[in-house]
Amino acid sequence: MTELGPIAWPPAPIETERLVLREPEARDRAAVIELLASPEVGTYLGGPRPRDELEHAMPRTPSRRPGLFVVDLDGAMIGRITLVKDTGHLRQAAGRAELGYLFLPQAWGHGYAAEACAAVLDWFTVALPGEPVVLATQTANLRSMRLAAKLGFIEVERYEAYGAEQWFGMWSPVTSSD
Repeated sequence: MTELGPIAWPPAPIETERLVLREPEARDRAAVIELLASPEVGTYLGGPRPRDELEHAMPRTPSRRPGLFVVDLDGAMIGRITLVKDTGHLRQAAGRAELGYLFLPQAWGHGYAAEACAAVLDWFTVALPGEPVVLATQTANLRSMRLAAKLGFIEVERYEAYGAEQWFGMWSPVTSSD
């Protein structure tokens, strides 16, 4: 059993037309630090983390845990996707798989996030048929809101948290019997 239930982890790398989704490796450390220290990435996440703090705290090989995928373009990490059972940080998501994504700013606007997230959702549909997935983002994060809509997430509710309006959506897999 993993954070995703009965799914064996890690899965084989997931390949899309342009990307490979895989487990983190030591070569990803610098990109993970860049991602978490980026002011652009941190805009809707409470701000960037201090680079020197990340350099000191980050292990040689970034965290390898069930549900964490590195998004690799031509051998380099451009982002991370998480798909884990909610641990209680959102009452609305309790016990459900929650999708999260962070991409380096230079990867924005090329469709990589949509391609990678769709591939993870397809993988999840096979691994746990019929299980819904939830997602939360700030309504001010227009890129994230557009991605959620493109992926087929449906708004469940809006609420205030962390000093901003939040959007909570749900995605359900489409089956041939629908």
